[in-house]
Amino acid sequence: MKATIKTVNIHEAKTHFSKLLAAVAKGQRITICKDGTPVAQLGPLDQPIPVRRPGLLKGRVTIADDFDVPLPPDVLASFEGGS
Repeated sequence: MKATIKTVNIHEAKTHFSKLLAAVAKGQRITICKDGTPVAQLGPLDQPIPVRRPGLLKGRVTIADDFDVPLPPDVLASFEGGS
């Protein structure tokens, strides 16, 4: 299904942004114009944003007790461009 295209000016886009986003969520594309010249386009995402599931890796990832211990001087120097 090809999305329908609507053209609005910047003032209308600012004033009715929520309504325009609702139209985009239904598949419509919105072209925003400044002085009659298209400058931007709102459109639906090509792929849905994946839903994050907190705790998905619980019990599979461990952090060492010394994770935040300062690095030895020679290792720290290699990160900072020293020898």
